[in-house]
Amino acid sequence: MEDNLFGQDWEIEPAGGETGKAFVAVHEDEKFFLKRNSSPFLAALSVENIVPKLIWTRRVENGDVITAQKWINNGQTLRATEMREPRVAKLLGKIHQSDALRDMLQRIEKKEYSCGQLLAIVTEYVDKLGNPDSLVAQAYHYLIEHVDALPEEPHVVCHGDVNHNNWLLSEQEELYLVDWDGAMLADPANDLGVLLYQYVPYGEWERWLLEYGQTLTCEFYLRLKWFAICQVLMAMNWQFEHSRAPELARLELLLRKIMEDEEVYVTLCE
Repeated sequence: MEDNLFGQDWEIEPAGGETGKAFVAVHEDEKFFLKRNSSPFLAALSVENIVPKLIWTRRVENGDVITAQKWINNGQTLRATEMREPRVAKLLGKIHQSDALRDMLQRIEKKEYSCGQLLAIVTEYVDKLGNPDSLVAQAYHYLIEHVDALPEEPHVVCHGDVNHNNWLLSEQEELYLVDWDGAMLADPANDLGVLLYQYVPYGEWERWLLEYGQTLTCEFYLRLKWFAICQVLMAMNWQFEHSRAPELARLELLLRKIMEDEEVYVTLCE
């Protein structure tokens, strides 16, 4: 990447991650987080202080667009247990409730997904994830059986992968949600469902959602469950395609937890 950037006076190292498009760079005693071909949506997220500040964007000789963001010194990703905290709920609520972000993403990406469209994506690959009697098949049939009962709620900006590793905390206790390559416009339950099932004990759902800005009702619970199943099946396909058996096994356990969930249903819907 150095040869494609601005000369040899840059120290650049891969920053890790799944895509190989992220780098840590030092130039003239300044440190940056660089990414290749990020979405133009990054600028809007920076203005809203949802991601670390965007410093500049430049096009290099090979046509790639490089973005540089403020480097967060000693920044830490959240631990799984920290996802239960009110600050996570509040930041996700800020994102989902932002008309400015929704309008900007709609103009830039036009990636808007209804329940039916998400189900169609799952349908394309679900057969390779399990046999007709498998847990995956049961989950897929649940999606089919309940999709028509879901109201098509107003779409919001959804991150698409709210895993705890995508939440970054600075030394000044500033919280950011990073890695927006999968951003979409969809039902807010698309983010919320898998987050709650994965990180928040059932007994804390009501409190957590109130911090987020949502009342927990039977109708909303059913949306959370449907979208959580959908998101997990999509994640399982990604892990399957990349031959990541341990992560696939972890996701299957999460899927079983969602499918066997009765505690919230009994409390809210009976």
